[in-house]
Amino acid sequence: MNRKNSWQKFIFFILTTAIFVSGCGDTKSETSAAVPRVVPAAQPPAASVEPAPTSDDLAITAPLIVEHQVDVTAQRDGIVASISADSGARVSAGKILARLDDRQLTANLEAARAKTRGISADLKNWQAESEVLKADYVRAQRLWNEKLIAEEQLQHAQYKAESDQWDILRVKEQLNTAKQEERSLELEVEKTRIMAPFGGLVARRYIREGQSVSKGDRLFWVTAEGPLRVRFTLPEKFLGHLKKGQELQVTSSDLPAEKHPAKIVEVSPVVDPSSGTIEVLAEIVGARGELRPGMTVAVHVAALR
Repeated sequence: MNRKNSWQKFIFFILTTAIFVSGCGDTKSETSAAVPRVVPAAQPPAASVEPAPTSDDLAITAPLIVEHQVDVTAQRDGIVASISADSGARVSAGKILARLDDRQLTANLEAARAKTRGISADLKNWQAESEVLKADYVRAQRLWNEKLIAEEQLQHAQYKAESDQWDILRVKEQLNTAKQEERSLELEVEKTRIMAPFGGLVARRYIREGQSVSKGDRLFWVTAEGPLRVRFTLPEKFLGHLKKGQELQVTSSDLPAEKHPAKIVEVSPVVDPSSGTIEVLAEIVGARGELRPGMTVAVHVAALR
């Protein structure tokens, strides 16, 4: 009985093993069939690398500048009473940008003008008296010629007339002094009016109303908008090869679509011994486009062969 059971177990084991092996073989074939074969794509032929086009021009970078560009500073101490121009405003030469408090100066100026008028009236009085003394001296001369007065009386009239001339000279100098004092106060009043030195653009405003400023403090930065210029340096070998009026090309990396002609307006006649370079100044001609003072541009100069 045991032998029979052992034999049945053996046959069952053989069948089970055969079924398992058969199942594994099917799975492997299905898996192999499900995975597509990867065929490497055809690679395009390698492109030949062409060298980038080269140019014989030298590109020297430098900022755009204008001749008129200054910080407007206070010429005297004071308190800002009013502001008439702000950043970005276009102004003409002489336009008032701001005012300092001038009440005390105005009062002093009126007093000086009154003093000048008083001395001027005093001078006219002395001049009128001088005419009287001159007449007295002429009359004394006639009387002396007729032997009607003593010589001392003639001399007295003469010296008095001469003395009056010195008094007139003294009063004239007093009047000149008073006028100069008046003019000095007028200049001080003018200093309270902060004016644009030339026509241009207010780039910055440094002050506010009510602020106390001292002499030399920056109040505004005013810059002209043109002509645009660029100052740059070149090796000393270019000395003698660049001439005034020669045309160059100016470009900006920020404005790749714009190319601007520029003409040389100045070439340094000497070489800087510390750097071995010469300085060149060129000016943009024609429309400036989107170029603005302060932008960095490239100046293209043909290389020497």
